[in-house]
Amino acid sequence: MHTQTTPVRITRLREDVALPTYATSGSVGFDLAAAEAAVIPAHGHAFVKTGLVIATPPGHVLAIAPRSSLFRKKGLRLGNQLGIVDQDYCGPSDEILIFLWNPGTQDVAIEKDERLAQGLFLPITIATWDEGPAHTESRGGWGSTGGYTS
Repeated sequence: MHTQTTPVRITRLREDVALPTYATSGSVGFDLAAAEAAVIPAHGHAFVKTGLVIATPPGHVLAIAPRSSLFRKKGLRLGNQLGIVDQDYCGPSDEILIFLWNPGTQDVAIEKDERLAQGLFLPITIATWDEGPAHTESRGGWGSTGGYTS
């Protein structure tokens, strides 16, 4: 397997915050953890600090996705389902935050250093629009391949 490595500028806003890690040699996402303890209220949401500023490499986007265990272990979801960090969000106060939503009926405690999300650097393409008629015939509408019609 060919894996490309790229140096990425990272700033710790607190000395007690660990750098993100890849859990295994085959991991494509790096773990993002809470910089401090927090409580996500029942039916509520909160922004959990990571204590990190990450400068997304040119030509990439930093996508923040939930760890697979986030809902199973904690009953929490990412409030925005997928976080997008732009290339120019890397100033001294542009801390990476994890937006958590608690759909449950009990408050959920988060411990400092608890791994909550994973970050992935993905290549981006900036579109230029070529306006014109639809490219092909319609194939049946939203959900049509699953037996649903719009």
